[in-house]
Amino acid sequence: MGFEENANTGVDVQDVKLAMRGHMPDGYQFNPVAQLQETDRDYISSPTLEDRVHVLVCVIPADSVSLISDKVVKNLREVRLAAAKLGIPQLAILTKVDEACPQAKEDINETYRIKYLKEQVDKFSLLLGIPPNCIFLVKNYQSEIETNDDMNALILTALKQMINFGEDFLDDL
Repeated sequence: MGFEENANTGVDVQDVKLAMRGHMPDGYQFNPVAQLQETDRDYISSPTLEDRVHVLVCVIPADSVSLISDKVVKNLREVRLAAAKLGIPQLAILTKVDEACPQAKEDINETYRIKYLKEQVDKFSLLLGIPPNCIFLVKNYQSEIETNDDMNALILTALKQMINFGEDFLDDL
């Protein structure tokens, strides 16, 4: 579940803001028609550092960047700005690069050199204000039955940066 175009579907922006500040327990089920309230039993009134979000990651298929509606962009920006005010580092992952671009399917090692994928990164950067060097490209495991070192390298690079960003956040507290 993410941000959706239609009303009463997806995650509410205010709930995401509450989650970033640590007011939601692990495993909380977002309800698209009812926001979490301070009076709800699931509401954490005094969140600890462990309850808070340490990194905000936006994940979207690479071939969907141009298809994001204005409403979803507005919601993503609002959450990103709230994260920035809280000092939470942000990054994005563009997935399914092989489906977005035949060149990436042919040679996954060329992913960051492919013009179309660079354009998608730049578009997404402009839409949300996330710097291009904080936007990572990955190919999803879908039908592969064996692991692939080249695919793993892309995935692990993104994961390593998530961890680094989180550690930097904690170091700066």
